[in-house]
Order: sequence, then structure tokens, then C-alpha cells
Amino acid sequence: MENFEPGIIAFVCNWCTYTAADLAGTSRKKYPANVRLIRVMCTGMVDPKYILKAFLEGADAVLVSGCHPGDCHYINGNYKARRRIKLLHEILPNFSIEKERLRLTWIGASDGIMFADTIDTMVDQVKKLGPLTQDKRMVI
Repeated sequence: MENFEPGIIAFVCNWCTYTAADLAGTSRKKYPANVRLIRVMCTGMVDPKYILKAFLEGADAVLVSGCHPGDCHYINGNYKARRRIKLLHEILPNFSIEKERLRLTWIGASDGIMFADTIDTMVDQVKKLGPLTQDKRMVI
């Protein structure tokens, strides 16, 4: 367990968080390679079934990150995402998945350091939680 390296799936907004991740890389800001980015046009387009599927397919945690509220390129997409994540936080414990394994953040395009720090924090938090074992995963 001490060698556990969590797998994290991140659904990131094309306009803000993906750009911040790119900025972190070009600025040579180091962060763990535990995260796999999935670029979406807007966090409002992330259907809860994609998040549940990520957990089913073996993700130890999921990050959804986009533009700050009020700055969405699609007007209210981040508000949709916030409502969906709140709902998922309420139902995940029913499947023995800690709600800390799902995180929603707002990271602007110029926040490369904040992106790297978010990944660092999330990896540390999930390491403390341990792996999402097969017996904790949902059975459909």
C-alpha cells in the first residue's frame, strides 16, 4: 500500500483548465503524472455517467475542472457542472465511494501553478484514502 500510486481521471475545460495544464507544462512546473486529462469543451458537458464510468473502469479519483463561475464560454456550463457534482457527492457514498474521490475546481487559463498544486493535493489526498478496491466499485 505504501507504493500505491492513484490513477486520476480529469475532465478539464478546453478554455481554462486545459490551458492552465499546458501553461504548467511550458513553465516546467512539476506535478505527479498520476492524472489523465480528458479535454471537454465545457465542464457543463460532463455527464455524470462519464464520471461513474471512470470509477467503474478503475479510476481512484475523478477531477472536474473548468472556468470560474461567471467566466464560462458557454454562459452557464460551470453552474450545470456544480449541480451535477453536488448530486454525485450525495450518491457516491451509497456505493462505498468516498465523496473526497470526486473533486470540482475552478482553474483559470493563467493559473498553471494552481493546476499543478491541485494535482499535488489531490494525489496526496487519494494516497491517504488508499486504492478504490474492487469490492468498493459499483456493480451494475
